[in-house]
Parts: sequence; C-alpha cells; structure tokens
Amino acid sequence: MRADGDHISASREESTVKGKWITGSARRELAETFSKQYSEGRSIRAIAEEHGRSYGFVHRVLTEAHVPLRARGGDVRAGTAQATR
Repeated sequence: MRADGDHISASREESTVKGKWITGSARRELAETFSKQYSEGRSIRAIAEEHGRSYGFVHRVLTEAHVPLRARGGDVRAGTAQATR
C-alpha cells in the first residue's frame, strides 16, 4: 500500500523500490509504463516521483527504450511551454 492509501500489486511495489536493481522483463515492463506515461504528456520528473525512482533512472530507461524525448520546457506544440520573453 502506498502512503496515499492506494493499493498496488506486490510485484509493482517490489519493482519500484528505490535502489533495487531492475533488470530483464521487469525493466521492459517498466519501460513500457514510463513510455506510455511520457507519451501522454507527463514529465520525467512526475513519472519519477510517482514510481519512487530518480529522474536519472527514468531518463535512462526511456532512452534505453528509444523513446524520443521532448525538448526542455514542455511540448511547445501543445501550448504547455511558457514563453521566456
């Protein structure tokens, strides 16, 4: 059970424990989850926070899965980025 009271499966809970090595099929499943969330517009930082992992870990898993990463500042085409000037 997560701190917010939601239940998650034992395998997912075990695979997202910070510091635990994730390899093989568990890593592929996590890459699919991260990829889906990222393609839906979630930030790497938001994905990392939800899964209890570091920004660097999520970034590495996404790049290993050949997911094209957005430029910094959000998806400009969707109007989510703020103009700086």
